[in-house]
Amino acid sequence: MTKRLLQGNQAIALAAVKAGLNFFAGYPITPASEILHELVNQETIKVLQMEDEIASINAILGASLAGAKSMTATSGPGFSLMQESIGHAHMMEVPLVIVNVQRVGPSTGMPTFPAQGDILQCKYGSHGDYFPIVFYPNSVAELYEFTFNAFNAAEESLSPVILLSDGYVGHLYETIEEVDYPISERTLAPLGTSNRHFTGLTHEDSMPVTSDPEVHRKLIKHLEAKQKKVSRKYNNYEYIENKSSDILLITYGALSRAAYDLKEDFAIYRPVRMFPIVEKIKEIAKKYKEIVVMEMNAGQYANEVERLLHREVKLISIMGGKIDLNEIWTKLRRIKKGK
Repeated sequence: MTKRLLQGNQAIALAAVKAGLNFFAGYPITPASEILHELVNQETIKVLQMEDEIASINAILGASLAGAKSMTATSGPGFSLMQESIGHAHMMEVPLVIVNVQRVGPSTGMPTFPAQGDILQCKYGSHGDYFPIVFYPNSVAELYEFTFNAFNAAEESLSPVILLSDGYVGHLYETIEEVDYPISERTLAPLGTSNRHFTGLTHEDSMPVTSDPEVHRKLIKHLEAKQKKVSRKYNNYEYIENKSSDILLITYGALSRAAYDLKEDFAIYRPVRMFPIVEKIKEIAKKYKEIVVMEMNAGQYANEVERLLHREVKLISIMGGKIDLNEIWTKLRRIKKGK
C-alpha cells in the first residue's frame, strides 16, 4: 500500500480524482486555493477558474446535470455566495460536492487563519427547508477518506454534500495511506435523456406545481426521507470514553486535535458527520453530568447540541484563529469548579 506525505488540500484533490471527479469549477480563495492548483494539473478532468463563486457553483450544477461528477472548493465568503444555488440543487436533486476550507470571518475576516464559523451556514444557509449531509474530518487521512464519502453520499442522495475543513487541517502535512475506497457510480440520467423537472419550482413528477400545499409537503418529506436514509450509512464519530470524568467535551475539526491532550481528564466526543447530527450522541451524553462544546466560533454547534439533547450545554468559544491550550485549560477548570 502506497504511503504519501500530503497537505490536507492536496489529499482532497487526489481523492476527488480517484472518486471519479470529471469537472471542477472554482475561484481562488485562501485557504482553499491549493485544491484548484492541484486539479489544474490533472489531465483526466475539466477544470475552470470562474469569475466568482456564484459562477462556480452554477457551473458545477450544470455539469452535474449533464452527467459529470462535479466539485467546487471555497472558503467562507465564497460559500456565502453559493447559498441560493445550493438550495436550487437540493430542490432539483443534483449530486455535487462542495468543499469549504473555513477561515476567520465574517466578511473578509482573517484570510490565513482557521475558524469554524460556517457550521450553521452549512445547514441553514439557503432559504426554505432542506436537509444537507455535512462531513468535517480532522486529519489529512480523514480528508482523503471523506472526500470519497462525500462523492458517494452525493450520488446516493442526489444532493449537494458539504465537506468542511479549516485553514489548519487544510494546510497540515501528514503521511497517509493511499487507499482506493469504494466508489458509488453515477446513476442519474443526464439532462435531455429522462423525464425530470429542472427548475427550482415545487414540482410533482416532471411538472411544476406552485399552488398546491399538499404537493409541496409531499416533496419536502421526500427530500428529508432520502437524506436521512443515506446519512445513516455514514454515522461517523469518534468517542473517547473516560469513566473517571463527569464531563463530556464535544469538539471537532482542528480544535479536536488539541482536545486529544485532555483525554486523561475528560471524555471526548468528536462528530465527523456534522449534519444530520449522529443520534449516538444522545446515548453517550446520558453518561455525563456536564456537556461542554468547544468550538472556534461563538457557539454554533453548541446551540444545535443543546436543542437535540434538551439539556444545558456549556460553551468554550475559541475565536481569532489561534488555538491556545492554556486558554482551554483555564476555561475548563472554571467549568469543573462550577463557575
